[in-house]
Amino acid sequence: MPETKAGLLTDLKHTYDGLKPNPIRVFDAEASKTPGVLKLTLGEPDFNTPDHVKQAAIDSINNNETHYGPSNGWPKLRKAACHFLKDRYDVDYDPDTEMVITVGATEGLHSCLDAILNPGDKVLMPSPTFSLYDQLIRINGGIPVYINTSSTGFVLTPEQLEDAIAKEGPSVKAVLLNFPSNPTGVTYNEAQVKAIAAVLAKTNIIVISDEIYSELTYGSIHYSFAKALPEQTLLVNGVSKSHAMTGWRIGTVSGPAKLMQRVALAHAFNVTVASNPAMAAATEAFSTEEGRQDSLKMKAEYIKRRDYVVKKMTAMGFEIPEPTGAFYVFAKIPEGCIQDDTEFCYDLLRKNKLAVIVGGGFGPGGEAHVRVSYAASMENLHEAMKRLKAYVDANRK
Repeated sequence: MPETKAGLLTDLKHTYDGLKPNPIRVFDAEASKTPGVLKLTLGEPDFNTPDHVKQAAIDSINNNETHYGPSNGWPKLRKAACHFLKDRYDVDYDPDTEMVITVGATEGLHSCLDAILNPGDKVLMPSPTFSLYDQLIRINGGIPVYINTSSTGFVLTPEQLEDAIAKEGPSVKAVLLNFPSNPTGVTYNEAQVKAIAAVLAKTNIIVISDEIYSELTYGSIHYSFAKALPEQTLLVNGVSKSHAMTGWRIGTVSGPAKLMQRVALAHAFNVTVASNPAMAAATEAFSTEEGRQDSLKMKAEYIKRRDYVVKKMTAMGFEIPEPTGAFYVFAKIPEGCIQDDTEFCYDLLRKNKLAVIVGGGFGPGGEAHVRVSYAASMENLHEAMKRLKAYVDANRK
């Protein structure tokens, strides 16, 4: 195996200095080494991609759709994605100038940040939040700034946002929102979105709104940030969570045309274009009536699972904010148990072969919490709750 030449790494891109692999995947990989482990770790639907969506990709291959498409995605897919967003969330976009098809929502986020950030620009984020965001900001030369929302039910308030903007000053370039939220499962209602939008409307701060879990909103209709503040918002979405298509890697970014020109360039230089079979599958998911029903069927199952897990964990003494979206429970560790969340998770894994994610890895406000993914079968959730109860009962001091 080749060795790295001495001195070769001394002056490489400094924005990568200190970056570490995604802690969720690091712990998941470690947990996978445990024989008999039951994992409620990754944020991935346990459903298979619907058959009609898979067939669309097969047909694309058989029809020899094997050449480069436009860098911003097939026109028919952009049109279908825009129609889907209009139908579901009442937001309007021109498929020719205001929509880009990306290689998953992650690449979409990277392209947004790549397009807008200069070195030293700050990006505000409600915390706890998805652990990948701060790394993407740093890679693109920005500075992540956390706003701890643990005292407000994990929902960013206008007052918190105003204080952060005043404190950080003119170097604030963007706000990065994620709702329904990974890791908390909490989302924002229309009034809460409008209140935050009213603060940002007084500024030139760009909003990057990651709404990849929008189809998994429970008890209310998802209200997109792009509806409240369209002229400042880059809306990130896709089919990964809504249609159980994480491995297909199709995301969408939409927003004002002039901003999207830059996002489209960043996307084209990063990846050129998404793959044709995946775009064919996503077109089917977005454009057909069957595709529009797929997410609703999955949502009904997630609600059953959520209710079961919340009931069981609450009875064990975990404190849980109501999960109104996504497929996560973000739970405060019961009194009497190990309060260091990293130690708690490794002890649970070692003693009871159950893997859940460390809450502190999601930023300030996540300490002494764990994230539990209920994107798992009811059979596995029944067994997981048995193991968790056995652990809590045996280790509560």
